[in-house]
Amino acid sequence: MEETATATATAAAESAAEKATSYRYWVREATGDAAPLPAPRKLDAADLAANPAPATLGSVWNQAGTWEEKNLNSWANSRIKDLLGSLDPLEFSTGKASVYEVSRCSGDAFLVTVRNKKRVGYTYELSLKFKGEWLIEEENKKVKGHLEIPEFSFGELEDLEVNVRLSEDKDISSDIKAQICKDMKSFLAPIQEKLREFEKELKDR
Repeated sequence: MEETATATATAAAESAAEKATSYRYWVREATGDAAPLPAPRKLDAADLAANPAPATLGSVWNQAGTWEEKNLNSWANSRIKDLLGSLDPLEFSTGKASVYEVSRCSGDAFLVTVRNKKRVGYTYELSLKFKGEWLIEEENKKVKGHLEIPEFSFGELEDLEVNVRLSEDKDISSDIKAQICKDMKSFLAPIQEKLREFEKELKDR
């Protein structure tokens, strides 16, 4: 009888010890002694003002800031024409000339949002009309033509090229024609300056 009671007591002690070391027992005991969980509360205007959502770029529907491309052609075409249409006239040793119209402005400009970062870019080809007057064989002769600017892109203004095409050159010798073309290429630097202004405005959009 005494041995049976001792065995029963030993088994009960081992069972209690096993429960005390089990995960379920530990969780039950720990949660029983822990402080009660806070009750859910609806955020009010003061809470939202104190913790504003981080600013995102792009459209309202693109709050995650994933890929989004925006066409800026309308603004870019108009701005390029405005800037290049305001070029100052230039005077040369034997003549003077001015750009009076952007006759061709062909290309694209865009704003891309990628992972909440803004990137801009463009590709354009331009043609500018010019008119001038040169002293040719002791006579002032009026000359018209075009400044052709081959395709260029964002960040490539240092490599910009200007080709000169005269509208009427039948009565102009090849030497005079070469001089006029050389003079008109002096517009390259002012054109680059205007397009740098365009790039800065594009980046700030």
